[in-house]
Amino acid sequence: MRNTRTQVAIVGAGPAGLLLSHLLHRSGIESVVIDIRTHEEIATTIRAGILEPGSVRMLVDSGVSDRVLTEGDRHDGVVLRFDGDNHRIDFRELVGESVWLYPQTDVFIDLADRRKTDGGDVRYGVRDTAVSIDPPVVTFTEADGRPTRLAADLIVGADGSRSNCRHAFPDGLRTEWFREYPFAWFGFLAEAPQSHPELIYARSEHGFALVSQRTSTMQRMYFQCAPTERPEDWDDERIWAEMRKRVNGNGFTLQEGPISGKTVLPFRSFVTAPMRHGRLLLAGDAAHTVPPTGAKGLNLALADVRVLHEVIDEYFAGGSDESLRRYTDRALDRVWKAQHFSYWATTLLHSIDGASPFDLERQRGELAMLTESRRGAAYFAEGYTGSWGPS
Repeated sequence: MRNTRTQVAIVGAGPAGLLLSHLLHRSGIESVVIDIRTHEEIATTIRAGILEPGSVRMLVDSGVSDRVLTEGDRHDGVVLRFDGDNHRIDFRELVGESVWLYPQTDVFIDLADRRKTDGGDVRYGVRDTAVSIDPPVVTFTEADGRPTRLAADLIVGADGSRSNCRHAFPDGLRTEWFREYPFAWFGFLAEAPQSHPELIYARSEHGFALVSQRTSTMQRMYFQCAPTERPEDWDDERIWAEMRKRVNGNGFTLQEGPISGKTVLPFRSFVTAPMRHGRLLLAGDAAHTVPPTGAKGLNLALADVRVLHEVIDEYFAGGSDESLRRYTDRALDRVWKAQHFSYWATTLLHSIDGASPFDLERQRGELAMLTESRRGAAYFAEGYTGSWGPS
């Protein structure tokens, strides 16, 4: 077995793990990043595409890349569509912020390229990963088949919702909060021009739909469905028929084209605490997940990293555990705000089985209050852009 050592072992080479490694490098702190996925697998997995302004500033100001500004698409608002009409929420006018449409795959590519340029130690395609907290050790098999033991001062688990690192905590130590929703999103890519320059969140009697983009010629769309739906049961015409009845009308028509990349995304909310035990700390989906309605998943992971970088920097500067102890409370302050916004936006826009006529009219009334009140619209804009302030 090959024995190696580093200051911070990071399990997970997605955007959270790579950004943390990059920020630590800028602070003169060594790290090794490992992931069971190959570079190609991560780079070709389609994920969230909306970045909050704080996430954009962190990527640009830390020197990762300015490609989000030159190739991303700045959105100054979104459209809430109900009763067949569009109601625009103007982020710039309400809270002075914008969001950027920039796929998570591009965030990963930017970070991976930056770490490669800087000589970062990132190992893709490992297997048999195991984590020990006391002492902090990660063992794994390299892509070339060599067993490796990596000792570290700290371990960071950024290894997703099925995190091995989270399960390395002693039994009974963590508290978990969980909600599973009775619906999912059917997502697909459509080779067609943009239907609208900004995202459309549509509520209709037939269920929710989201009109988004990936590029000027590729749209990403979703509609509410049962979690048991199978993508292979839906051909192009059936998908477009479902989208038309949920979105089209009153002079608005979707741009249609050939469909690919069909998938069904179940909904769940999850939080675990504490996010740190001993020398092991969790970040991103390893510690929390949200429904995609509020576009918070990737942004929460990057916000965790901002706090993690600060506490780890303080730890190595002073040698005290005090900064590590503060990590959970600092991170969860933002996590629970985002959980509330994601839950609220989800229940605001989706059809709920068994809802009474009163429930449906109350939901429509809430949307009307939100779009007709400047303060209501500002509340939505603040939540969507994440501009409620840093943790």
